[in-house]
Amino acid sequence: MANFFDEIARNRLKSIILMCLFSLFFFAVIYLLVLVLGGGVFGLFFGGMLIIAYALFSYFYGSQMVLRLSRAKIADEKKYPQLYSIIEGLSSAAQLKMPKVYVIDTADPNAFATGRNRKNACVAVTTGLLNMMNKEELEGVLAHEISHIYNNDIQFMMLAIVFGGVIGIIAAVLRYSFFFGGIGNERGGGGGVLLIIELALAIIAPIIAMLIRLAISRRREYMADANGARMTRDPMSLAGALKKIKAFGQAPMKNRVQANATQQKPQAQPPVHRVDPITSSLYFTNPISMSAISNLFSTHPPIDERIKRLQNMH
Repeated sequence: MANFFDEIARNRLKSIILMCLFSLFFFAVIYLLVLVLGGGVFGLFFGGMLIIAYALFSYFYGSQMVLRLSRAKIADEKKYPQLYSIIEGLSSAAQLKMPKVYVIDTADPNAFATGRNRKNACVAVTTGLLNMMNKEELEGVLAHEISHIYNNDIQFMMLAIVFGGVIGIIAAVLRYSFFFGGIGNERGGGGGVLLIIELALAIIAPIIAMLIRLAISRRREYMADANGARMTRDPMSLAGALKKIKAFGQAPMKNRVQANATQQKPQAQPPVHRVDPITSSLYFTNPISMSAISNLFSTHPPIDERIKRLQNMH
């Protein structure tokens, strides 16, 4: 059986290696873009300024955009005393500033943490999760989210999302260039080579960036599971929460609504599984159905594997 600390250390190392690969790939794409566009030093400088501006905007306003897109609202402490009490206790145990607490009115059981850093963090929980979990299971899920804040995952994943977004923009520019004239057409003998580079970047770069970003996300999920289980000293409660969420996801839609009939407005908001694929990596479990897609393209590890690892922890 693996212990908490071995699991945390193993996944931290793997995620750092993946992030280094992502960074190298990112700068290689930028270099090839400048080569294809022929912008020279000026092009590199101008492109760098745009990327910095995009990164700063994402850093300062990204979390607010995620909360707004999720239709999250500040949780009323009088209405959700247990939620506040658990988050306050876990934050104190992790020596973190109490994050802002949000609630999303939807039957789907899920949660996520976001924010610029440890001092400006938020935790959002769906009403479906609050209705479904007992106190110990809810504490396990929230310990997982607090671990994301403690591990700086909210910054880690925001950076990965920014990198992926920039590469997607670059790919769109190259596709536009290729289909509307082709940059290489005006470059004499080297035009054919540049066209090949341009087309390859436009098609392959976003796919590689997505695969690396998703791999990073899966590693951080394993690490948050291990650290959350360490905080509560109760990995089985977190495993129990995952089992309930898995059962909910496999149930027919009418049964999902009935299972959360205690909600005041069970259908007041769109279900969480309609979130943007780019931000889906922030959630506790993948809010997008993966029934027809390989685990390679999932933001989260398979639930069964997460449960198995938790059951083997001590």
